[in-house]
Amino acid sequence: METFPTTLFGHLAELLSPLLLGAASGSGAGGMGGAGGAGGFRFAEPLWFLALGLLPLIFWLRGRRSVSVLIVPFSAAWAAPSLTPASRWPAALGTLGLVLLVTALARPQRVQDRHEVDARGYDIMLAIDLSGSMLAEDYEARGARINRLQAIKPVIQAFINERTSDRIGIVVFAGRAYTMAPLTFDHDWLARQTARLKIGLIEDGTAIGDGLGIALTRLEQVARQSSSGQREGAFVILLTDGANNRGALSPEQAAQIAEKRGIPVYTIGAGRSGLVPMPVLDAQGNKVGMRQVLSDLDETSLRQIAKMTGGRYFRADDNRAIRAAFTQVDQAQKIAFQAQSYLLTRELFHWPAAPGLAALLLAGLLSRRRANSL
Repeated sequence: METFPTTLFGHLAELLSPLLLGAASGSGAGGMGGAGGAGGFRFAEPLWFLALGLLPLIFWLRGRRSVSVLIVPFSAAWAAPSLTPASRWPAALGTLGLVLLVTALARPQRVQDRHEVDARGYDIMLAIDLSGSMLAEDYEARGARINRLQAIKPVIQAFINERTSDRIGIVVFAGRAYTMAPLTFDHDWLARQTARLKIGLIEDGTAIGDGLGIALTRLEQVARQSSSGQREGAFVILLTDGANNRGALSPEQAAQIAEKRGIPVYTIGAGRSGLVPMPVLDAQGNKVGMRQVLSDLDETSLRQIAKMTGGRYFRADDNRAIRAAFTQVDQAQKIAFQAQSYLLTRELFHWPAAPGLAALLLAGLLSRRRANSL
């Protein structure tokens, strides 16, 4: 006839077998969890469960010997001869306690597996001119005249949408330069910031050097450097329609910083050469007329910045040229970055250890009480 402890052990083995199988399967190639990091359960030291195979042997030996076996705590009291019916609680609690302690020694863990993924992309800062000259209406869309900012905004938005794996930020400049959006993967939020671009947000002027300098500073704050100390996987797109006339940093000084850090700068000269139509605005910002002004784009400086830093210069004097410039920048060679693979684990051994010790302690107390009552 099957004894109660053996029956209890059989039920516990049935309960633990799925966990043992899960531990064995989790120790294979690739680990546990799905791609991108799925949660799972495992035993870090599953070989401890082999110790449970000794329990049936111990009970078998106890059934054949009258002398106490000291392998299992309080086993002498469990098998001591008695004139009263023996209580099965000490044996059951002792067995349960041992099984739980062995489970604790096997180190159950909650795991979250992160797999290695190859990501390709850049950190890109857009430096955009918002000076008053960007109001010049020398572009056309659907047969109507539009100003330079209106022409470049949809192109910038399309560029951002196509660079899904890149972090992109925006610096705007006129008489001063400011960060409008730091580097981010949140392109929806970036689209909302781009929609807010308008002339007059900043005091007038053209601080090209300061705009480029702040863009370089933003890239340096999240630098990925090579062994040579140069910044990897980053470039700046500088779009302006004028010549530097404000700011603390000259375009040449900013270009030298970019060259030293190994950051290419792609420069885009917006607007047409010669006389261009400029709106005349009243005090409320309403257009009341038009006048002709001379475009003052400093192409020489933009070419020099691109040449010094390893970028390219693009002349964008119409809508098609603007789109072509951003398309060519978009096709720039990308470099690969390997995402870090790591495993998050949470130890759970205390959950079986605490009740296991409590079960053994209670088994000992019941056995001692039974021995004293004989």
